[in-house]
Amino acid sequence: MSARRKSKAPIGIIGLGLMGSAIAARLRGAGFAVVGHDLDKSKHAALKRLGGRAADSAAAVADACDCLLLSLPTTSIVASVIRQLGGRLRRGTLIIDTTTGDPDATAKLGAQLARRGIRYLDATVVGSSAQVREGSVLVLAGGRLADYSAAQSVLAAFSNQTFHTGPCGSGARMKLVVNLVLGLNRAVLAEGLAFAERVGVAPAHALEVLKAGAAYSRVMDIKGGKMLARDFAPQARLAQHLKDVKLILQLGRRQNAKLPFSRVHRRLLVSLAGAGFADADNSAIIEAFR
Repeated sequence: MSARRKSKAPIGIIGLGLMGSAIAARLRGAGFAVVGHDLDKSKHAALKRLGGRAADSAAAVADACDCLLLSLPTTSIVASVIRQLGGRLRRGTLIIDTTTGDPDATAKLGAQLARRGIRYLDATVVGSSAQVREGSVLVLAGGRLADYSAAQSVLAAFSNQTFHTGPCGSGARMKLVVNLVLGLNRAVLAEGLAFAERVGVAPAHALEVLKAGAAYSRVMDIKGGKMLARDFAPQARLAQHLKDVKLILQLGRRQNAKLPFSRVHRRLLVSLAGAGFADADNSAIIEAFR
């Protein structure tokens, strides 16, 4: 796709929070024109500094763009925005939904849109907003293979690898599997570092040894330093992961899955959210053990 064509067919982004703004920056860096909207109008200034265009409403974004990228907190909010857009969503519009939501509700939404001739991918992102800015995230996309192929130039602008996971809803389902393991990795690292401190091992030294041995996980590189420094400036908010753990447990109940660690994890996150860490980075899980 040429730069000329990109300028004629901008990418719309609805939701300019941590993830949406990071994706907007990557798209602008790749030469895409971007039209964005967020209910929090203070987010518009950052988009304008990138050279993007801020729209007064989600409807104005849909009017201007044939490819819409949604970066919203929940599936219910996604469904509400799509209902509000109504007929402004034209046949052939491609919606790339990065929301980690309920897989069954996402599949139902995809089927409803397909009946209207609207293309839909639930394209969940594995990684934080900081990793999006580096282009080092995975995208797990559920939907028609043809729509996945059509979205490749957009997805490649902010990720380093993409997977087609199957029909609509499968991207969200795979993301919950990933987030279960990733979140428990963070919790285990937090417990280990707090344990090291309590038994007289310098936590920084413990982290160095953990990174060097068989216990290593990439979480140590991304979140270990933040835990030690108590730097909880958000890259991915603790409240968002709590939402994901609740989705994991809901899906698990429907499928009769055994999830004892996730139940414990939920209790820890609920406690931290109640203690004021809801909007902190998810590395704040270490505070549950201090």
